[in-house]
Amino acid sequence: DPVPAENAPVTRRATPSQIIIGLMREAPLFRHPGAFDRPALAAALARLAAESVFIGTSSWKYEGWLGQIYTRERYARRSGFSKKHFEDTCLAEYAETFPIVCGDFSFYQFPGEAYWRRLFGSAPASLRYAFKVPEQITVKTYPTHARYGARGGLDNPSFLDAGLLEDAFLRPLEMHRTQISALIFEFGTFSKKSYARPEDFLADLDRFLAALPGGWRYSVEIRNPEYLGEEYFSCLRAHQVAHVFNAWTRMPPLGVQLRIPGAFTADFTVCRALLRRGRSYEQAVNLFSPYEQIKDPNPEGRQALRDLIAQSRANRRAAFIFVNNRFEGNAPLTIEAVVE
Repeated sequence: DPVPAENAPVTRRATPSQIIIGLMREAPLFRHPGAFDRPALAAALARLAAESVFIGTSSWKYEGWLGQIYTRERYARRSGFSKKHFEDTCLAEYAETFPIVCGDFSFYQFPGEAYWRRLFGSAPASLRYAFKVPEQITVKTYPTHARYGARGGLDNPSFLDAGLLEDAFLRPLEMHRTQISALIFEFGTFSKKSYARPEDFLADLDRFLAALPGGWRYSVEIRNPEYLGEEYFSCLRAHQVAHVFNAWTRMPPLGVQLRIPGAFTADFTVCRALLRRGRSYEQAVNLFSPYEQIKDPNPEGRQALRDLIAQSRANRRAAFIFVNNRFEGNAPLTIEAVVE
């Protein structure tokens, strides 16, 4: 090599090991939570949204995303970081990156009109939403859990009550309908006592879907893998209701569900990447909290999400895809890795 001129900076060649370490530090699986390229992710998601592929997260009030999606200084008060101010206002900053969000909170309540006005008023009108329908509609028998109190173990009299759904849930949402991309009916795992045969559930589901008011995108998420048959998909297709491709502890992996004949039952698709197969919700919470980084990469799950994105773009089918922190440990980093 020629001798460098006097006072010129000396350039040293990196060794192969240094190059590999440098690449690993830049890869999403190994990147420190603080080194997050939010503008690049926002641009990639905006390009996909322009093709009707909307990708967001399940819920949004996570302090573990500070330094990634959220700017800590934005929520500072005289006493320091304000958790209340963060939770009340962070949806606006969320919308600077993501085009859509899934509201899981609505599974546990019937929010009133005042609540909906505050929620939709806290973010720009460009943000789109999916909401889980309250469990009072989708739970057949209340679990014996402390949260249900005296109702635990009892049959739910409002199970699949289309009139209650319309009056208590859809009507308060009517003024915000243009921002709502999908409504999700999440059904927990049914025991043989609840439904001896899949066709018994499908008969009830068919009557319920037929009674729903038009003008909304409805989708169904089931947790019984044995229900994933031709009769189930035919029932959804007859009502233009989407099957929710869901990654859940007892469900087939997303890639397997995508390959089931007839699984695409509407002119739009909903997908929720929630848990790795075989891992319970409680195990995921204990392993991943406070959701600052990816702790258990799921390459097969990521590839399934990429495949769904590719299919949706090729078929020009609108897709609404949501990733949960409990899928790998940090939903924004998972989404970044999927769309890169």
